[in-house]
Amino acid sequence: MSFPPRFLDELRDRIGLADLIGQRVKLTRKGREFSGLCPFHNEKTPSFTVNEEKGFYHCFGCGAHGDAIGFTMQIDGLSFPEAVERLADLAGVPVPAASPAERERAKAEATQHQIVEAATRWFEAELHGPAGRGAMAYLRDRGLAENTIRRFRLGFAPDDRAALKRALIGQGIAEPLLVEAGLLIRPDDARPSYDRFRGRVMFPILDGRGRPIAFGGRILGAGEPKYLNSPDTPLFNKGRVLFGLAAARRAATERKRLLVVEGYMDVIALAQAGFGETVAPLGTALTEDQLALGWRLAPDLVLCFDGDGAGRRAALRAIDRALPVLSAEKSVRLVALPQGEDPDSLVRTGGAAAFETVLASAAPVSRAIRDIEAAAGGLEAPEGRARLAERLRGWSRKLADRTLQREF
Repeated sequence: MSFPPRFLDELRDRIGLADLIGQRVKLTRKGREFSGLCPFHNEKTPSFTVNEEKGFYHCFGCGAHGDAIGFTMQIDGLSFPEAVERLADLAGVPVPAASPAERERAKAEATQHQIVEAATRWFEAELHGPAGRGAMAYLRDRGLAENTIRRFRLGFAPDDRAALKRALIGQGIAEPLLVEAGLLIRPDDARPSYDRFRGRVMFPILDGRGRPIAFGGRILGAGEPKYLNSPDTPLFNKGRVLFGLAAARRAATERKRLLVVEGYMDVIALAQAGFGETVAPLGTALTEDQLALGWRLAPDLVLCFDGDGAGRRAALRAIDRALPVLSAEKSVRLVALPQGEDPDSLVRTGGAAAFETVLASAAPVSRAIRDIEAAAGGLEAPEGRARLAERLRGWSRKLADRTLQREF
């Protein structure tokens, strides 16, 4: 039985490898890895390691090596399909039935990965070439170093309706595939297709394995929209991806927290300042799927939204979605940024120390709700205090965890 590669990738992402193996082997953290006695041969000195970031285990004694599926097969003597079904049950995801159509879709997704990777490389080359001088100057003015620009694979889309189209068709990629990947727009009338991204700094959006699957583009100069994302494609659904997730994995696992900000530049600026455990939703309110993605990396999500009215409203929407799945093992805290500041501007003007100071004041979600609701005022009269109490009870009733609900 074969399984779609996308399903297997999601399964590996959902299963914490150290948690899975830790049920059978006593593991001790050693820097970026875990180590313990190998479960596959007798030994007195640990030679078995688990690399959560890269998603594999390895024994230097007997040579055992694999991922979550391989470990389940090896430890329990299961076939590949049996191991996949067991892990899917553990992760709470349905196993797709194999079909010729699904095999075709898997083949199409592999092609799409190649196309988006080709576009990423082309945008990178444009940024570092003569056409990208203005975009590079913009990034330098925003304080980004060369190694940061290359690490996040930033690029540039020239202000030309067919520059990318010509380049990728010249590489042998068919035009319909470029439309499907969200790189070209095909008008409803008979006019030719044209590049979606033009005159923009390009931010590749990566999946959990670090592969480009979509783009965000910021316009240079005047124009709307200021930021433009890829549409949903066979590879990309904006409500199920976090920008910066792959780069944040190691730091989030080590620090046991994940910082959630609003924009691409916030993620990149904080990573450059030493806060590698930073991600962002893609121009929308934080979704349930994105919350689940974050909690798989770290038990503590710290929301660092902009210090303005829009930022506070975004925080409340995120809290509203988090409460039904909040538990003692999954927490949310809220950072109150100074009025008019965002994480990018804060670290550029005050450095890492300024952001550390703000992080130290992160409030538990219960206190954040209380403070936001109380700020509405009207508490001088008993009726106003009663209305506040009822609003707070309403928030508490959203909690599915009854113990936590009582504490709230």
